[in-house]
Parts: sequence; C-alpha cells; structure tokens
Amino acid sequence: MSSVCASAQAAAQCDPPRAARTLPQPALCLQRAKIAPTAADGGAAALFAQAKSQLEAGRLDEAERALDCAEAVIGNPGDAGLRYELVRRRGILDFRREAVPQALTRFECAAALSAELGDRAATARDLSNVGAALRRLGDFRGALRSLTASLDIQRARGEVSGAVLNNLADVYRELGETEPAMRYYRDALAAYRAKAEPVEAAHVLETMAEVALDTGDARQASAWLQEALAAYRADGNRVYELRVHDGLTRVALSQGGIAQAQRWSAAALALADAWKLPLPPALQLQIARTAQLSGNTAVAAARLREALAAVPEGDPMRVALLEALAAAQESAGEAAAANATLREAHAKAIALARAQHDRQLDWLRVRFESAEQQRTIAALESENRLRSAQFQQRTLMLWFAGAAGLAAVLGVWLLLQRRRQRERLREEARRVRHEEELARYRREADALAEDRSLLQALLDSRDDALCLLDAEGQVLAVNRAGRLRLGAGDEEGLVGQPLAGFFDEAGGHALASALERMEDSAAQRLSLATRQGRPLIAALEPWSGGDGLVVLALQPSDAATTAGAPIAATAATDATDATDATGAEPGVVVGAASVAAADGAADAAMRDGFRRSLVELMLATLEAWERATGTGRLELAEKSRIWRVNIDDGRLRARALERYLAVSKLPRNPRWRDVLRSAYYVLSRCDGLPADSRAALQQRVDAVLAYTRRDAMV
Repeated sequence: MSSVCASAQAAAQCDPPRAARTLPQPALCLQRAKIAPTAADGGAAALFAQAKSQLEAGRLDEAERALDCAEAVIGNPGDAGLRYELVRRRGILDFRREAVPQALTRFECAAALSAELGDRAATARDLSNVGAALRRLGDFRGALRSLTASLDIQRARGEVSGAVLNNLADVYRELGETEPAMRYYRDALAAYRAKAEPVEAAHVLETMAEVALDTGDARQASAWLQEALAAYRADGNRVYELRVHDGLTRVALSQGGIAQAQRWSAAALALADAWKLPLPPALQLQIARTAQLSGNTAVAAARLREALAAVPEGDPMRVALLEALAAAQESAGEAAAANATLREAHAKAIALARAQHDRQLDWLRVRFESAEQQRTIAALESENRLRSAQFQQRTLMLWFAGAAGLAAVLGVWLLLQRRRQRERLREEARRVRHEEELARYRREADALAEDRSLLQALLDSRDDALCLLDAEGQVLAVNRAGRLRLGAGDEEGLVGQPLAGFFDEAGGHALASALERMEDSAAQRLSLATRQGRPLIAALEPWSGGDGLVVLALQPSDAATTAGAPIAATAATDATDATDATGAEPGVVVGAASVAAADGAADAAMRDGFRRSLVELMLATLEAWERATGTGRLELAEKSRIWRVNIDDGRLRARALERYLAVSKLPRNPRWRDVLRSAYYVLSRCDGLPADSRAALQQRVDAVLAYTRRDAMV
C-alpha cells in the first residue's frame, strides 16, 4: 500500500496542477470515444490504445484528449500501474510535439515509477526514452549513460530489444563515431530479425544506408536500401516504400547515374499517384535535384515550391529545400530571387538553431529548479535530524538530572556518559552538515552547465557595476548594479543591445571610439553621461578570457567631469623611485636590472614570434579559403560570422580582419581565439581543400597553439 501511495505522489509531481488542466467528465468523454467502461480499469486501457493510434497517425490533439479522458477515468491517486502508463504516454506526446525538456521530465518520472513497481522491462524502456530525449537536447554523455543502463537491464533479463541498440547507434552517429554506430546498428538489425519484426529491421537498414552513403560507400547503401524496399513491399507498407525511393534516388545521384535517378523518381511519383500518398519533403528534394541535373530547371523549381508549400514552418527540411530552390533560380538566371531565397534559408537556419538553443536553456532551467528543490528538501531533512538530536539531548539531560541523587560513583559515571553523548551528538551534527554540503555540491555540479545564466548570476553577486561587451559594443551580460547605473530597470532587456544607446550622443561616440582602440590598449577610462544626464566614469579593459570581449566598470562621477571627455590614466612607474625605495646597493640593482632585461628580451622575442605566427595563420587561412571556394575575405567574414563587415566610402570592407594580415597592423591585444576559430571554420567547411593545403594550415594552427600553451601567452 505504501508503494502505491508513493507511486501516486511521484506521478502527481510529473503532471501540472489540476487547475492548469481541466479534465473532462469520465462518462461523457468515454461516450464520445465510444468506449464502454470496464470493471478492471474503467476503460483506461482502451483509451491508452486509442491515444497510441491517434499519435501514430499524427493527430496529436486527439491523442491528448484521449489521455485527458484516461486521467479523469483513473482518478487521483488511482491505480499505480495506470498512473505510470499515463505519465509515460504524456511524455511520448510531449516528445512528438518537440517539447523535449518536458518530455524528459516525464520520462524520468516514468522510470522512477516503474522502478518502484518492480517492472524491470518497463524501467529499461523508460531509460531508453530518457536517452533519446537527452540526445535531442545535445547531452550525449547523459544519453549514453541512460541507454547503457537500459541495455544492461535488458541483457540481465536476457531480452535485448532492438530499440535501445538503435538509439545507442544514433548517439554514436551524432558524435561522429561511425564504427561503434555501425556495430550497434548491426546488433539492432539482428535483434529485430530474431523477433520477426521485418519493418523495424527495414528501418535500421535505411539508417545504415545513410551512414554508408555519408562515408562514400554508395554500393553498400544501395544494397541495404533495396533490401529495405523489398521488406516494405512484402509488408504492404506503401508509405515506407515511398520513403525508400528518397534514399535510392540520392544514391543514384551520388554515383552520377542521372538516368537511374530519373527511374527511381518516376517510380516514386507513380507509387504516390496510385495510392494517393503525399510525397515526403526529402523525396521532393531528390526529385527536384534529378530534374535540375537533367536540365529541367523550371520543373525542379516548381517541385521545390510545391514541397515548400506543404512543409510546416518549423521543419528543418525547409532550409535544404530553400537552398535547392536558390540554386535552381541561379541556374535560371534569376540572381535577385536566388539571393532572396538564400537569405530566407539563412534566416530559417538561424531560427532552427535558436529553437534548439531555447530547448537546451529550458532544460537547464528545469534542471536548476529541480536541483534547488532537492537542496531545499535536503536542508529541511537535515534540520529535522538536528532537531531530533537536540530533543534526544534534552531527554538525556532530564534523565541525568533525575539520577543525580545516586551514589557519587554512579553520578561520576553518568557525568562521563553525558559528556561522551554530547560529543557524539556534536560529531554527528557536524557529520550530517558535512555530508549535506557534499551532496549539495555534487547535485549542483551535475545539474548546472556553464552558460550565460551562470555568468549573469556571477555578475549579480558583485557590488560594483559591471558589463561584459563584445568588440562591437553589444551587451553580453550586465549585473543589477550596472543596470541601476545605466538607468535601466530589471524589466528592460539590456543583453543583445548596443551599450552606446544608454548614453547621450557625445558619450555614445566616445564609447564607440574607445572600443575601436581596445585592441591596441590595455585599459581606458572615460567620463560619460547617461540618457538621464547622470555622469559616470567608465573603465574599460580586455577580458582575460580573450575573444575580443571587454569588461566595462561603471562608477559615479562628480558633476565637474565633462561628459564624453577621456580621463588621463597613468600606468608608468618611475624606475628611479623604485630603485631608491629598495635601499639595495648599486651592484645589486644593476644585477637585478640585467636579469629583468634578459627576461624582458626573452618575453619580447616569444611575443614577436607569437604575433608573426598569428599573422601567418590568418594569411594561410585566407589562402586556403580562396583556393577552396574561389571567394575572398569578405565572404569568409560574412559566412563565418566571426569578423564584422563595414561599409567604408560606399564599399564593403572587413577592417577588423584586415588588421591581422600584417605584423605592423596587428593590434596590441590580438583576438587570437578568433583567428583560430577562422582557421577551424575553413578546415571544417572546405571539403574540397587539397590535402597539402589542409596539412599546411593545420601546422600553422599547431604553431599558434604551441605559443598559447605557454604561461606568457595564456
């Protein structure tokens, strides 16, 4: 009975409060669903089956209504097994709706409930779902941990499912480890075939074909796709059969077989027309590519526009379809339309990346809130234990007071016992507090990732007003004191805005000029005035982490300081005064000066070598980019988004990048991390780069990294 109650309480924590979701009347919703209530579960099992069929058909709202009806039928707390099934299926629904953080929470709760119920097979399945959700959130280490735990449970039971093996293979594939991915795919294929599940085995064959095609083995990919196609045809599954044509067309195009690709495209169109099936966007893309390579650019463009009209806004395939449409428009001589389509594709790609980032931040927020709740619970438990120990101590003291009338020997003995008991209680209290602190640190270390929210919290803990800016003056983080100094409230978002907009016109120009000089100065101080006329002193210095970021400290200034005028700052040290202050003999001073001069010369030589290596790396990066792409530095700056492109006298220039093409122009505080990022961008994006150029560029990168590993460069 206690296990059932605990399971019901855990399931309630996985669902929002009842006020946030209105449940229907059980009798009415069962009548609408055409399900008769049963004595065993009231019709909940039939509702779960209906929700599953609705989910497989893509009708997510109908599936949610079926689950709401099942929850109303089950009641609160209800049967523990039915509550578990409800939580698991709501997690699957959230996963299909791309609400991955919420789905992860429900999957973890389902795993906890199945463990309490003692259902090892269900626990293994839930851990596999947890791994799939973590993989979607980018936590590959956590995904491998959950999937491996699921696999261990299944192996202990002697029933290994192909699903967990396939999920493990997907994780290794996304990590770029092809060999272990293919090993798990083969194990999943064998598991499905052993259980006589040909359709699932065909799914694995499709994925294996994609991996083979990505690695250049088009012949093996074609063989696996043909095998999957035969399985789908034998099963009569026309939807999956149509999907295989996408891979077969892609394989034919990769081998240069345009005629074969045309045959597969025609077969796909005939199959879709015969069974009145919608063409998948990926297949539409391959058919359009085939038409364009065959010289039918207009047909390809029409096919791509038709696919774009059917694809939802949030589908990642829109980016690939738009890029293919831009290529078709360019081939047709429609340069303006091609540029507009490419811009739209770029905007869609950025939106998808931001959506993924938002999901990860949402997940981190949920993890943080969960960690805080656990910390609060643990603190209350620790306080309860301490109070219990104090109560026991008071009880012992009363008992000792009552026994004080005993013999002197007994009194002495009791006194010693009392002292020993007090020492044990103090030791126990210290141990409990110590264990609690260790547990809290471990939970916070496991639950929190290092991101901008942590940086914000760190800045907010400082009393002085601080801002973190990029090289262009955009605000990356600002603490509460900084917002107060700038005259911005907590509700006004500063992050992502130019800081110059919070000062008057003169102060904004002065700040912009100071930021342009930051690469050649160690620190600057300015007198500025906010839009409200409040005078401030701004101290700028490079961030120790590099990347061209600037730390700006704001202090109040007296009214006599003129807004926008730079304040002189002296950093030189009088060598004569320093020598006199030491009180050392002349010979000792000369010796120390000689050692210092030698060290300074060594440091200067090393720094000169580093600066030369940095310029050589930037020149080699541009040369490799131009050789691989046929474009110049402006295209590199625009596509990599590492360097800013400016407009000077009506023409585009990458002034920041150009300063890294000569040692004489190199800034005093070079953004060496951006140079390395540029090199890595070229190495990762330019597939057509010759092997000798790639090796030479890598040598330049290694040379710069060798300098950065030394203490003088870090």
